[in-house]
Amino acid sequence: MSGVRVLVGTRKGAFILTSDGKREKWNVSGPHFAGWEIYHVKGSTVDSNRVYVSQTSGWFGQVIQRSDDGGKTWFQPGTPPGEEKGPGGMPKGESNKFVYDISPETGKALTTHQFYDGTQHPWEFKRVWHLEPSLTESDTVFAGVEDAALFKSKDGGKTWSELSGLRGHGTGPKWQPGAGGMCLHTVILDPSDPKRIYIAISAAGAFRTDDGGATWKPINKGLHSLYIPDPTAEVGHCVHHVAMNPKRPGVLFMQKHWDVMRSDNAGDSWTEVSGNLPTDFGFVIDVHAHQPETIYVVPIKSDSEHFVPDGKLRVYRSKTGGNEWEELTKGLPQQNCYVNVLRDAMAVDSLDDCGVYFGTSGGQVYASSDGGDTWNAIVRDLPGVLSVEVQTLK
Repeated sequence: MSGVRVLVGTRKGAFILTSDGKREKWNVSGPHFAGWEIYHVKGSTVDSNRVYVSQTSGWFGQVIQRSDDGGKTWFQPGTPPGEEKGPGGMPKGESNKFVYDISPETGKALTTHQFYDGTQHPWEFKRVWHLEPSLTESDTVFAGVEDAALFKSKDGGKTWSELSGLRGHGTGPKWQPGAGGMCLHTVILDPSDPKRIYIAISAAGAFRTDDGGATWKPINKGLHSLYIPDPTAEVGHCVHHVAMNPKRPGVLFMQKHWDVMRSDNAGDSWTEVSGNLPTDFGFVIDVHAHQPETIYVVPIKSDSEHFVPDGKLRVYRSKTGGNEWEELTKGLPQQNCYVNVLRDAMAVDSLDDCGVYFGTSGGQVYASSDGGDTWNAIVRDLPGVLSVEVQTLK
């Protein structure tokens, strides 16, 4: 029987939840890398045993971890055995450094970006927000980092090189950090065109390459942001997340700082589809695996109050691609609930009855095996959840 593996990154470690195709009973493994912030855990679609982890600490820096047996054992790719630990026994990742490209003409920094106070600021690497394994090559993986840039590894995470056409295409000096930093948090690979990649940055906007990362274009036409000097500027929009059904590439859904947006032309233009949502603010958005017009969001009260409105945890579903939304509450707490759901904390499986999963800042991971009609907490009381991903196992 088919099964699922739910990969959960939290503020204090990674957890792996597994079940068979019925998704009624769950085994919990973890915490892996206890005490470390795990911004993202992502499994390969080419090799179901391959899992990547972004392990980060404000004290000890960034480490990439990899498993080739579905999370049973881990290693730091490229770091020789016996050299994985630094002073005090802390992990180190000397082999998987992320180094920004410099200008080949001047030998200096490729560009600067705008800082919170409006001045220009150098790029400084802080952490990996998102890992995206290739759809066709088991050893190829992309990393979206803070300060915002896109890196690529062709050797399973041993070494990384920047796709610097993104930062260097011209608008870099206008990018600025959002409240959570200037992070490249979304990477979407087009299954119909291996050279097309979508990314999103807070707070710069969405971008697309059609040549494998050599050149990029902003895809923010139709976005409107009241909190920037030019509300319809080419860049500067705080995009929170972008989602796509792989069976219908080119149709994108976006949760922006305010507004839920839709594009039917690969991001060339966007229209608002917030409709009857109780609030337009939120972080997470995803699409049903088999119904490409069915999308899910979790509205959050406001940009200053990062919790669900009215003390009620509600997922909203549209079966019409936006505008018309229904609240899904069965099995979710409807009083005294003040959690947040972060941008990478929702995922869907591809079983015949599509499962939907999301994690909260309160440490619960909820699952629905009927497309959102009913929910149950498959695990509770984890550290605050930063990311949720799913591997559908054959």
